[in-house]
Amino acid sequence: MTKQEHSAHRAVDIEVVGCAVITVSDSRTAADDESGQLICKLLRDAGHEVVQYRILKDEPALILGALQTLPEKAAAVLINGGTGLARRDTTYETVSRLFDKEISGFGELFRVLSFQEIGAAAMLSRATAGVVGRRVVFSMPGAPKAVELAMKKLILPELGHVVGLVRGMK
Repeated sequence: MTKQEHSAHRAVDIEVVGCAVITVSDSRTAADDESGQLICKLLRDAGHEVVQYRILKDEPALILGALQTLPEKAAAVLINGGTGLARRDTTYETVSRLFDKEISGFGELFRVLSFQEIGAAAMLSRATAGVVGRRVVFSMPGAPKAVELAMKKLILPELGHVVGLVRGMK
């Protein structure tokens, strides 16, 4: 791709993305949700807008309900928690079945980068992303280090571009 083609491709980028942040946890509260608060902070520091922040129990009906009642301004949804293998971890199953398009590279790259930091345990993560209607949804583990990795290395560098592409789809 030439420099001119790259610039034209990036013309769809959105500078300020409206984001919903959802923490999925059976035990966290607003007072101790380090990961959800970190996502909000990193989004704001990057110039994006947090239009909704919620903490939900790891119950498929609650997650689905939250995704179906998002504010119109929420062009991106960033979910943390519920991506592991424990019996109560249902976020992956709940979210992935809604995808119109999967962004498989997100989960793949997250696990590669995570492997570089924590080793073989990275394969236990079911981080995923996809397009639901005209929104992009990122689902990442709930550990603060995992959130920081996903946000800084993958989500924030491409958020405006991904949302621009999704919102521009016909």
